[in-house]
Amino acid sequence: MIKKSIKIGNAGGFWGDDLKALRRQLEGGNLDYITADYLAEITMSILRKQNQRNPKLGYVTDFVDQIDDVAELLYTKKVKMITNAGGINPKACAVEITNILNKKNIPLKVAVIEGDNIIDKLDDFYCCEVDFKNIETGENFFDIKDNIESANVYLGFPPILKALESGADIIIAGRVTDTSITMAPAIFEFGWKINDWDKLASALVAGHIIECGAQSSGGNFTDWHLINKWDNFGYPIVEIFEDGDFIVTKHPNTGGLITENSIKEQIVYEMGDPSKYISPDVIADFRTIKLEEIAENKVKISGVKGYPATNSFKVSMAYKDGFWANGSIIISSPNAKEKAEIFKEMFWKRLNIKFEKQNTEYVGYNATHLGLSKEITPNEILLRFGVYDNDASKIEEFGKELAPLILSGPSGVAVTGGRPRPRNVMSYWPALIPKHFIKSEVAVFDKNGNIEQEFSIDSITGYEDEQIQISEISFIPADTNKYDVLVKVNLHKICLARSGDKGDMANIGVIARTDGIYKYLKTHLTTTLIKSWFSDFCKGEVSRFELDNILGLNFLLAKSLDGGGTKSLMIDAQGKTFASALLNQEMEIPQSLLNSIK
Repeated sequence: MIKKSIKIGNAGGFWGDDLKALRRQLEGGNLDYITADYLAEITMSILRKQNQRNPKLGYVTDFVDQIDDVAELLYTKKVKMITNAGGINPKACAVEITNILNKKNIPLKVAVIEGDNIIDKLDDFYCCEVDFKNIETGENFFDIKDNIESANVYLGFPPILKALESGADIIIAGRVTDTSITMAPAIFEFGWKINDWDKLASALVAGHIIECGAQSSGGNFTDWHLINKWDNFGYPIVEIFEDGDFIVTKHPNTGGLITENSIKEQIVYEMGDPSKYISPDVIADFRTIKLEEIAENKVKISGVKGYPATNSFKVSMAYKDGFWANGSIIISSPNAKEKAEIFKEMFWKRLNIKFEKQNTEYVGYNATHLGLSKEITPNEILLRFGVYDNDASKIEEFGKELAPLILSGPSGVAVTGGRPRPRNVMSYWPALIPKHFIKSEVAVFDKNGNIEQEFSIDSITGYEDEQIQISEISFIPADTNKYDVLVKVNLHKICLARSGDKGDMANIGVIARTDGIYKYLKTHLTTTLIKSWFSDFCKGEVSRFELDNILGLNFLLAKSLDGGGTKSLMIDAQGKTFASALLNQEMEIPQSLLNSIK
């Protein structure tokens, strides 16, 4: 019997997230599925290093501990678990899980999804079949191919769907898309056709909203002051209906907050072109999302439009790319800023080495916002030095020069931490590979940790289309009115914002608080203005996309994260604080529009 709706809760948005969230989701109410997303590019690099040191590792060990804690609840409450905690060694993770279940005599079936790890097949594909050109920079793969350490395809929902069809209760994947672990249960339970693009796109949006855990239920929210309860923080839940519409909510009596605005902020998180949110399963047009706050902590989503998926998978690679280190000293008042400047000049002059990259940051003064910061007199400054180079011996010398500063400079200073050591940089390389090269594998384990069933899944469904034809949408016109009375306000008075990273590109999504303010921002919050504000960071072009449906503008700032990920020397290497920097800037706005804010 086909269900009318299913409830899917999220219990983690990254490796290191709240380990108690899984138990809270299970104890807080009735759910059908729970998902947890652990993987990021940096995480994959860490797991690869672990696997090289110990072939039995390479998965998220925290997940094993969590299952050990809640296995009985999963069984008694009949909740299925889907996660990418398998990393680059999902079978080893599955064996650990089955051992736990066996000892506890809990008859939950475990399945593993593989096929994403293509590190041993790169030579077969390159260069006769696939060029693996960097899709963000256009760089040639030949220049770095000998330094590749990991290469994983972003698989979609088909292997997860097969695992569900096999009766699996716990599904452990490697690199699958963050959204597919939410999409697969809906397709399985409702019997959706795999070319019902609108329903698939709606489920993708549901996955996008909950994939980052509490970030959609009040975490990292511009209007954080509206949250009354911070303990027992509620992680998000989506109730998906047979027609594809869904409601975002959380368990009763939990912390956090779910409103239209908290969901809008998550919608624009780490987004590129909103008209073409590309996944291996479907392309979703985020401009078609309709939101309605139907009750306290309940927001309904409908109207999502989808289009055929492409013939390609994205491949996430990591490669050895030099060495880096950072170290810091703490400088106290009085005159902390002046003393920090002396220490900065002193340190680099003494070291007298030319690095490929070096950086100095005044943490507590302007490290995350640089020239966007307002002038303050800090009580203390964490003076942070960072270097990058392909010569590890240079990095060694950097580490040796840090501690001697404290006895031969101004007063009120202390070293934090030990001598910095050179660390390998694992840089990110995104590429594409045609789907027909990739087969995913599903293995179902018995209670003794042995494989009892195996399935091979073709990646091409036959419905893909490289010719993306996106429907036109009638746009809200910009405001060209003339106003007599203009007042200067901080942007947080008139809009919300959230920022994130896409490689070396920062994304800042801005959401207006009213229709009138949105029309005004469309005219006045230009790419030129954003570029001028973020000139200390942004070394490339700024692009802008409009989401009239949520009163949103999405800005992409190219070359803004010092190389991005592990290669960046910035303390905020992922641009998470860029939104706050933007909201702190001042802008002239008509008094009448300011008065329209409730």
